[in-house]
Amino acid sequence: MSRNNELTLSREDVVRLAERVEGAQRGAYAITKLTDEYPSMTIADGYAVQSELRRRYIAQGHRLVGWKAGLTSKAKMQQMGVDVPSIGFLTDRMARPENSAISTADLVHPRVECEVAFVMKKDLRGPACTRQDVLDATDYVLPAVEIIDSRFSGFKFDLASVIADNGSSARFVGGGRARYVEDLDLRTLGVVMEKNGEIVTMGASAAVLGHPADAVAMLVNILADLDEGLPAGSFVMSGGITEAIAVKPGDSIVARFQELGSVSMRFV
Repeated sequence: MSRNNELTLSREDVVRLAERVEGAQRGAYAITKLTDEYPSMTIADGYAVQSELRRRYIAQGHRLVGWKAGLTSKAKMQQMGVDVPSIGFLTDRMARPENSAISTADLVHPRVECEVAFVMKKDLRGPACTRQDVLDATDYVLPAVEIIDSRFSGFKFDLASVIADNGSSARFVGGGRARYVEDLDLRTLGVVMEKNGEIVTMGASAAVLGHPADAVAMLVNILADLDEGLPAGSFVMSGGITEAIAVKPGDSIVARFQELGSVSMRFV
C-alpha cells in the first residue's frame, strides 16, 4: 500500500481541518494550504477531511446530487506529480441555472472551465469500473461549466489540500441539449469558451484522460476506495476540457460545445 493511501490524521485533526475549510468556503476567505501545518498529510487524509465536510453540509440540509473529477488532464497530473485524478462532491446548493447571474461576493478565486456532464441511469460501483460500464450506465450527457474556487492563498495548493477543499468545487451550470452517448463520439467534441465576446480558450474532449467516460470510471473506482458507489440519478462532471479562466463581476461567459449546444452565465 502506498503512503498516500494511509491515514495519518487523528479524528480530532480531521474535524478541525474540515471546520477550517468549511469556514473558508462559507466566508469566502483564503487560508494557507493544510499541509503547511500537517506536512505529512496524505491523499487518504485529504479524503477523510472531504468526507467530514460532506457529512457536515448534508447535516445542514444540503442534498448530495453528484460528483466531479478534477486534475483529469495528463498535463495537470504531471504538474501535481500524481497518477490519478481527484474527486469532489456536488450538492444542490452549488447548482446555478443556465443564463443566470452568479455572485462572486461569496467566492475567493473564481475560475470557469468547460466540462462534459454525465447523468446516470444505473448505479455504478468500483473497484474495476471501465469506460464501457460508464457508457452503459449513462442516461445522457450535457454540456456544463464548472466554477471552481480554491480557498487557498494565491490559488497555490498540493493534492492533499485540494482534495480536502473538495477539489475546489464551488458552482456548476448545466445547459445546452441533452444527448445520448451512442449518438456522439465523446472523444472528439470541440469546445470554445468566450469571455465578453472574445474567444479565450478552446479544446477537445479527449483532453480529459483521452475520453471523458474514462474520467468517470476513475471517479467510480476512487469512490470504491472510500467504500461508496455512484447512485443512479447522479450528475457527474467529468473534468475540465479547457484551462480554467479567471472571472470577475461584469464578465459574461459562453461555452460552445460541438453537438451539445452552449452554456452561458454572467458574473455580478
